[in-house]
Formats: sequence, structure tokens, C-alpha cells
Amino acid sequence: MNVAAFIDYLNKTKHLHLDADYYGNIEVWRQWWKGDVPDIHDQKEDTPDGSTISRRLASLRMPKHVCEDWANLLLNDKTTLQIGDASTSAYLLGSDEQQTGGLLRQLHFWENANRLVEQAYWSGTGAFVMSVENLTVDASGNALPSPQGSIRLDYDPACCILPISVERGVVTEAAFVSECMMGGKPAVYMQTHTVRNGSHTITNEWFEVTDDISGTPKFAKAKTPPGTVESITVSGSPAWFSLFSPAAVKNLDGGMGLGMSIFSEALDAAQMVDYAFDNYRQDIRLGGKKIFYDRSLCKKWVDKEGKEHAVPPDAVHRQIFYELPAPEGSIDQPAAWREYNPDLRTASNHQAVQDALDMMSFKCKLGCHRYKFDQGTVTTATEYTGSRQDLVQNANKNQIPIETAL
Repeated sequence: MNVAAFIDYLNKTKHLHLDADYYGNIEVWRQWWKGDVPDIHDQKEDTPDGSTISRRLASLRMPKHVCEDWANLLLNDKTTLQIGDASTSAYLLGSDEQQTGGLLRQLHFWENANRLVEQAYWSGTGAFVMSVENLTVDASGNALPSPQGSIRLDYDPACCILPISVERGVVTEAAFVSECMMGGKPAVYMQTHTVRNGSHTITNEWFEVTDDISGTPKFAKAKTPPGTVESITVSGSPAWFSLFSPAAVKNLDGGMGLGMSIFSEALDAAQMVDYAFDNYRQDIRLGGKKIFYDRSLCKKWVDKEGKEHAVPPDAVHRQIFYELPAPEGSIDQPAAWREYNPDLRTASNHQAVQDALDMMSFKCKLGCHRYKFDQGTVTTATEYTGSRQDLVQNANKNQIPIETAL
């Protein structure tokens, strides 16, 4: 979704002053998370005939792996919630000790929350956004007690979060946007949470999306779908959303209320990983046996345009054969064919990849040797905690924002 274009639309139509520039950083992080950064992974190479071709740079996609690891460390199947009130605990978590029932199971909370942590760690911010189905409201749009209502949760990354009011670093009002389909056509759904006189007002809006001739998306207000209220007001309740970010202090300008990606400070290391891995891959791809031969050894054939072609000695493994013109009449006439077996440089390439991974791991707060391929030994929990004390400290630090959001 083109968030910058939608923010520009909101600024013009609603007279807001939202900053769209910061979402450019989020888009860069998204590209790294996908493992496809055009300026890095689309390589241009010159061919012998003078033309230029594109070659895909091989990628280990480590930024995504880093975010997955942080999600598994911070919110996993071992996570438990301690709730003092027994009836509330049973309602949310179920009555069994494993905490696998209750409302959170109906919401598929644990798997969705784990995914949200991953998305928050690549985008810089994650949001739990609550809504209610079958809610009863009065004629003025005020929410009434609704025993038949069903709680729903949405899980949004930073690219879907538009902070409106921020007080002492805490987002108190925000809009959440997401792409959807209406009648088979693309649309944008926006839910806005505002506070007036201590009451929370939640507004639902839909927008149709079309592209103009230049390809820039255009937005137009759409009708509210049947069964959905345009606005409700809730009194005596906390905000129906909560945000969290990686615990590192942001050193980027703009984006008030939003955090920064866990690998924001590791983009150079991520680039080094992919360059080292691509070099390793290219060495293996180009390191096969090669046989250079005199073209006089080959059979010849002529195409329709009168151009002569040489048939390699083995058509099945023709990629290992390279024909070379031999100097005629030379005293130092080379052999009719010559075998060449390139060195693969596996040790040097392995070390280069490992060094890059160590830097990536360190910059992403996972410790210096999180990704080690040559240990080959099993460590006890005590040994792991002692040797990974930096990871333990960072994990404890990053648990705080998630606990607060929950």
C-alpha cells in the first residue's frame, strides 16, 4: 500500500499535518525484510556483445530471520500471563494450566501475536487494535453493555499506523489503515481512535482506490458497509489499541510515536552478508571443471544465415567446454585441448560469510555468535546463559514494551 499517498490525501481532506517522510524508512526496512532491495539485489552486468543484463544477487534474507528469532524469543508457546482474578483468568486463558483456552484461543492470539512481534521488529512498531462485533449502541452512537458482543483483535505493523496525538512518547490517538476489497475492487479501511473529554471515539471509514494516468493512487470516500457503525463513543474505558516497539532509542528524525526496525543499524552488515554469500555462490557456480579446446576438433554446421557454429564434444555437459581460437603456424602451438579445475576457495568464503553473520548478529542485539555453523557441540543452559549474557540482557529489555502493550 502506498501509505505516503494516503497520508497526503488525509492531510488535504482532513487538514492534518501527518509526516509521510518517515514511512520511506519503513519501506526500506520492508524491502530488506523481504530480501529484495532493488538498489542492492538487482545487479547489472555487461555481456560480450556489449549489452547489459540483470543478475539477481543471492541473499540469505537475514533481516527476516533476525525478526523471526526475536519473535520466538519474546512471545512464544512458553509465554504465560499472570492474572490475579480467577474469573478473568478463566475468561481470557481458560481453566487449564497450559493457558491454551479462553478468549485468547478463540482469537488465535498466540500465533497472531508472534507474527505481530516479527512484523513490529522489521517495521519498528506493532499495534494490537481491538474491535467488537454485535455491539449495541444508542441513537447518539454511545456503546452500551453488550453481552452478545464478540471481541476481535487486529495486528498491524508500522506501515498501517498513523499516530495523531503523542504525549510524553505515548500515542494517545491514532488511525489504523489497511488494504481490503469492496465489491471486487481495491479499497482502504481506516479506523480512527480519538479522545474527547475522557471518552474514546472510534470512527470507521472506507475509501475507494483508483490509479490516475501517472500511476499515482487516488482515493475517494466510500459508503460504510451494511452492519458497520460509522462512529461509536466509549466512556470509562482505556484506549482500544496498544503499541510496542523494539526497546532501542530511535536515532532517526521524524516518525513521532513510531519506533525503528531492530536491524535499522545493521543494514550495512546485512549488505555484507549478501555480498559474501553471493560471492560464495558464484564461486561454486563458476567453479566447475572446464575444458578449453581448439575449434578444429569440433564438427561444424551452418545456420540459415550462413553463420558457422561449432558443436562441442559433449552436448550433454556442454557448459564445461570452451572453444578457443589457436594461433595458426605458431611454433609454440598449444595442445588441442586442456583441462582446468578452478579452486573453490571454500574456507575463505565460509569465513567471510561467518564474519558478516557475526556482525549482523551483534548489531541486531542477538549477541556476537548467534549464527554459528561450526560449533558442533551442545551447551548446557547455564553455559549458554553465561556466554550469551548480552542476548539475555537485551531480551529482558525488549520484553518490557511487549508486557506493557499486553
